Formats: sequence, structure tokens, C-alpha cells
Amino acid sequence: MKIVIPGGSGQVGTVLARAFMKDGHDVTILSRGKPGEFNTVQWDGRTHDKWVSEIDEADVVINLAGRNVNCRYTAENRKEIMDSRVESARAVGEAIAIAKSPPAVWLQASTATIYSHRYDAPNDDIDGIIGGTEDDAPDTWKFSIDVARNWEKAANDVITPDTRKVMMRSAMTMSPDKEGIFDTLYGLVKMGLGGTAGNGKQFISWVHETDFINAVYFLIENEELDGPVNIAAPNPLPNSEFMRIFRRKAGMPFGLPASKWMLELGARLMNTETELILKSRRVVSRRLEDTGFEFEYPVWEDALKDLLSRRN
Repeated sequence: MKIVIPGGSGQVGTVLARAFMKDGHDVTILSRGKPGEFNTVQWDGRTHDKWVSEIDEADVVINLAGRNVNCRYTAENRKEIMDSRVESARAVGEAIAIAKSPPAVWLQASTATIYSHRYDAPNDDIDGIIGGTEDDAPDTWKFSIDVARNWEKAANDVITPDTRKVMMRSAMTMSPDKEGIFDTLYGLVKMGLGGTAGNGKQFISWVHETDFINAVYFLIENEELDGPVNIAAPNPLPNSEFMRIFRRKAGMPFGLPASKWMLELGARLMNTETELILKSRRVVSRRLEDTGFEFEYPVWEDALKDLLSRRN
């Protein structure tokens, strides 16, 4: 297949491109930055240019473009986060709409953050509650939900009659790559900082890179799947249990707990937001599993064992 990945220079794009290349597919990355290890075409994520020709005659487009959310949500950063997602989704959709030979499927990145903060039951992609944060939730949490809604709306607003659209509401993709989410968590655990965060009741949803790759292939191949699809392992865990297993498997006998005020102070020092740690993301992939998809790593302990064994 010819696969085009706008915004594919980050961790998730690298995971996918590496797998596609290994399987013999033709992969092109659209990136604002310098060329990396894959065939790269420059784009600005907004205006039509030479990159549009890459979309024509592609079999699959997987749009991952969007500014990194690991930052403080200042007014300037909020604008960049929102615009980078909405404008790139619109630009990709318009390129598909005018293509003489459009791709069969457009997989559009979204996020499990679109769902409500809850402990009682998981949010699936059929009956999950969109938004719905409590009234006293931080403004940053509401902003993230607005971003997710607008991101999907920008893609859905573009009419692509010959191209199936899927909104990939993905949990955190865990791979052993340097500077990825797993690598960051591992570093905290080894420094003795991998204790319970806040009250520890908030759920962590995740997906092993193998299952993420397999899910993407599954979405490409199964024509009955369109619209929103969650990509998350079927067994999310409360933060306290998730980190306890992490410490044990990583050989770290202790992890300092962090109260909410400590996390807020640390987030300010690290130029990030506590939402990434404190919001309960209890998300499962009902539509994938109902259609026959099977996870190779449904349990965190097994996924963790594999990831630790492959750290560079």
C-alpha cells in the first residue's frame, strides 16, 4: 500500500511508519520539521502545496498532525494546540476531496481525552459519555475536550464521498522508544518518583504499540468500521495499581506518592499540566472487539514485561 502520514514524525508516527516499512509498504511522512529516517515531504499543516499530490493515489491517509499537548495551557499554547489540529484535519480532508484517485480510508487521530472523567464504568465508543467533567473540574480539562470535539468536527465537516473516515480515539501508546510516554514513566519510577498520584483512583488507559499497529491494520482492512473507534487495551487500571505494578516489574521497591498540590507545583516546574496525570481516563475499545479484534497485550503486567525487555 501507499500510506501517507501527515504529522508522522512523532512517537506514534514513528511506530507506525517503522511497522509499515518492515511489511514492505510505501510510506511518506508529511512534516513541518527536517527529514528523518523515512521519506518526508514538507508541509505547513494548513495551506495546499506540493504535498497535496502525495494524497492523490494514496491507499491510506493517517493524519496524526497536532502540536504536542505536554505544555502549560497559556493563551498562546491553547491557540496553537487547537489550530494545529483543526487546520491540519481540514487541509487533509480538502486534499482528499479534490484528489482524482482518493484514498480508500482516512484514519484521523483523535484522543480518549474526549470522554468524561469517571470512576464508575468505562467509556466505550458506543455508549461512552463525551465531555461531562464535573463542575469544579479545572478549565484545562474542559479545554482538552473542546480540542477533541473540534478536531473531529473539522474532519467530519469535509465531504469525502469515496473515502471512509475513522476517528481514532486512542489511549496512550506505549512503546520503548526514547522520550516516549513509557520512557518518561520509566525514568520517574527509577528515580523513586513513581508513587501514587493524587488519590490514585483515576484510571489510566493505555495500549501496547503492537496492539496499536494491529488495530490500525484492522481499521484499514475492515470496511464496516467508520466514525469514532476507541483504541485502548481492555483493562485500564487505577493509577495506584498501574504504578504499583510498574515499580515491581522495574525492580523499584518504593515510589514517593504525590498529593494534588505537589503535582501542581511539579507541573509548573516541568512546564506541563496535571490533567495528564489526574484526569480519570477509563476507556475501552468496544467496537474493535465486537468486530473481532483481539489484543495481544490486554493486561498491563504482560505489556510492561515486554516493554521493559526491549528498552534501548
